[in-house]
Order: sequence, then structure tokens, then C-alpha cells
Amino acid sequence: MNKAIGEHSWIPLILVACASFIITLDTTFMNVSISQVVADLNTDVSTIQMTMSFYTLITAAFMLLSTKLQDIVGKKKLFLIGAVLYGIGTFIAAISQSDTMLFIGWAVIEGFAGALMTPATVSIISGTYSGERRTFALAIESVMVALSAAVGPIFGGIMTTFLSWRYGFACELIIVIFILVMQKRIPDFEPTESKSDLDITGSIISFVGLILFVLGILMLSEDTNTSIAVIILGIIALAGFAVFEIRRKRKDKVPLLDMDLFGDRNLRVGTAIILLSYIVMGGGLFAVSLFMQSVLELNAFNTGLTILPLTLGLLIFAVAAPGLTGKLNHKSLMAIGSIIAIIGCLILTFQFRLNTTMLDLMPGMFVLGSGLGFIMALSTDIALINIPDESQNNASGIATTGQTLGESMGTAIIGIILILGVIGGIGDAVDIYAPDHSNDEQFHQDIYNYFQKVGNINDVKSQESIVVNIADTVIQNAMGFVMLVTTIIMAIVFVLTFRLKDRQIRKQ
Repeated sequence: MNKAIGEHSWIPLILVACASFIITLDTTFMNVSISQVVADLNTDVSTIQMTMSFYTLITAAFMLLSTKLQDIVGKKKLFLIGAVLYGIGTFIAAISQSDTMLFIGWAVIEGFAGALMTPATVSIISGTYSGERRTFALAIESVMVALSAAVGPIFGGIMTTFLSWRYGFACELIIVIFILVMQKRIPDFEPTESKSDLDITGSIISFVGLILFVLGILMLSEDTNTSIAVIILGIIALAGFAVFEIRRKRKDKVPLLDMDLFGDRNLRVGTAIILLSYIVMGGGLFAVSLFMQSVLELNAFNTGLTILPLTLGLLIFAVAAPGLTGKLNHKSLMAIGSIIAIIGCLILTFQFRLNTTMLDLMPGMFVLGSGLGFIMALSTDIALINIPDESQNNASGIATTGQTLGESMGTAIIGIILILGVIGGIGDAVDIYAPDHSNDEQFHQDIYNYFQKVGNINDVKSQESIVVNIADTVIQNAMGFVMLVTTIIMAIVFVLTFRLKDRQIRKQ
């Protein structure tokens, strides 16, 4: 490994951060372009949504296999293979003439390429930098993922409004070309294992387990009973994978994933914090974006402007966090970040009504982003801080799998919470404004169906006052319930920070 190249340059960080940015961007920028894609490719909304879901699904399913391939192929080489494949996939997506072509380029090729690159981004940083420079580098890598999720809607809105969704993929291709042109600035890392060490059986079991688990999560808003069954099957498969890996190591064979790593408290707790914080980030952005576009009828550009304070708060506090670790340890800063994020969630809880404006949401968005900035900047570093060099690849795979699962779970879980909030809101609103129909199930169902079809402020205000009052109450209950759940999740993160060990970290 030629580490000297990286220690005196931030170029390796810039390159892997760019990769992290476009991998996450792919999950967000097309959300606001669906209608144009449907028209251009003569397809339907469900097909495009399925393609988007499969991108996330394939990336998550191959994550653990990719983690082990770093040891066999070499982390830099695997990262570059992923970059080449990603470039091919994004080119195919950009010139797609059918939904099948888009599915192959975007979901299949880019999804697999994203799985190859994602664990390597963290392990390349861990292998290139040390001490405070590593803390800063991991913070920037983490915040690039979060920033990508936050700017995705406005990026997609600009592309869709002024150019075409195809230019979004073209921009990603330009970034891939930049990475490949500058590849010599990334340090070389020698493989530590051979092809014979690859655990094929474990790879298959982990693939099945992860694909079932993520698929079940993605199905939550469509068929709850079936999705729960699929999630349970996924958990059983993953439990079987864990048992298989433990037995494989006892036989002195190289496991796909060293389960002994979970004995490190920081890795366990840090990965849980990463998972939960990305659930809040992804789910919160989904809910707020849905409210702004369906209720307030804001276009993609204005939706992005409303989210901009979250992006700024995230960036400012994430960049500041590494410099503050000399005065406060990671554990304390992450606890403070949790409290700030909780305050942001509580501020937003009371902001969602029919007469809400963009300005009403911006303060809460900034505070929430600021808190998440502290957490996301330091969570990966604290998760990996006590892991020995020879296990960094495996540990980075665990952390990035938590991140990917959090991104996948956020939208699905918050989608379910929104539905429950709407149902609960209808019950409360009917009790208040139409008490004669409190026990009329058909009346409740008619309101639910009407609410699903209308959804924007002008159509609601054109109705009689009882409809306006019911709609306003439903919106308050549904979005308030979402923010309450995110508050609870952030409270769990706050408690988890006290489980982290910081003794070794203070010596850095």
C-alpha cells in the first residue's frame, strides 16, 4: 500500500466522496422526474417506481459480498471496477429508449456497481488517513451521502424543468470520468486474501437474506402482511448466515463476515446509530417533500429550496465536528447532535397545516440538519476507531450496510407512519367536526379515499368548511405523528451514544 500519496493530499477523499455522492443521488433525484420519464419511455408510474426500488435492493443485497471482495481483489481495484460499471450503467440509463433499458442500466448495473464502491469508499479513507485527518475525511464522506439525499430533489427539479432527466445521469457520468482520470491519486492497497478464501455459500445466504429483508421493507406500504412475512424470512436467513459464518471460522476457514467483529461495542452501537440516523434523514425528507409537493403544490425547485436549510445545517455542523473533537470527544458531540436534532423534530411537529408556508418549515429544517450533521460526521469514525487494520474492510462493510439499510428503510417506514397518521387523523377530525358519523365506517372510508385523491391546498379550500377542517386536522395529525416518531428515533440515538466507548478515542 502506498499510503504516502494520500496522507499529504485530499485528492483521494475528494474522489471517493464524489462516488458516495452520485450513488446516493441516484436514489433521490429521479423522484421528481417520474412523470417525465413515464411520458418519454411510454411506460407507467409503477414500473419506474419498481426500477427505483430495485436499485436500492440490488445495492444492499451485494454489500456483504463486496466487502469480502476488497480483501481478494484489493479495495482500490474493486472501487475502480465499480466506477467503470457505474459509468456504463449511467450511460445506458441516459440514452434509454425503453423501461427495460432503463431498468438494466440503472437498477441492475448501477445497483451492483454501487455495492462494489460503497464499502470501498470507507475502507480507502480508513487506510489512507489517520488520526484527526481520518476523522475529518470520514466526516466529509458521510456528509456527502447526506447532502446528496438532501439536494437530490432540487437537482432533479432543475434537470427536469430546464433540461431532461437524462442530463441527471449524464452529470453522474461526468463525475465517474473524473474519478477514472484521477485514479492514480488513490493509494494502492494489496489484496490480503486469495480467490480460494471466498465463501460462496455464505455469499448466497447473505444475498438471499438481505434481498428478502430489503424487499419486505420496500413492500411495507403496499401489502403489510406479506411484507412482514418476507421481512421475517429475511431475518431468519440472516440469522442462518450468522450461524454459518461462526461455524466456518471455527473450522479455520475464512468467513465472508467475521462475526467476532460484533464483539466490539463501538462497531455495534455505531452501526445502529448510522442506521437510525439515516432512517430519520431519508424518511424525514420523504415526508416533508411529499407534504410540500402534494399539499402546498410546490414544484421540485421550491421543494429543494425549502430543504436547503437542512442541507446547510448538515454541512456547517458536519465540517465543524472534527475540529471540535479536540475539546469534546465523539460521544459528547454526538449526544449534543441528538439533542439538537430532537429540538428540530419538535419544532417541525407543529408546522404542518393547510396554511403552512416555506418559511414556516425552514427553521426546523435547519435545526434538524445541524443535529444530524454532528451525528453523521462522527458515527462512522467512532464505529471503526478500535478496529485493527486487518479487519477494517469487514468493519467498513458492516457500517455501510447499516447506512444502506437506513436509506432503504426510511422511506418505507415513514410511509407506513403517514398512513397510520392519516387514519388516526380522520378519526379525530370526524369526532370533532362530524360527530354524527363517528361510528360510520363507510363515511371514514369515503374521507380517506377523498383525501388520497385531492391532496392539495387549492382543491381542499374549494370545498365546504367541514372538509377544510377535516383535511387540516388530518394533515396535522399525520405529519405530527411522523415527526413524533422521528423524535423518538433520535431519542434512541441519544441513549445509544452513552453506550459508546471513548477512552481510546481521547488518545487519538
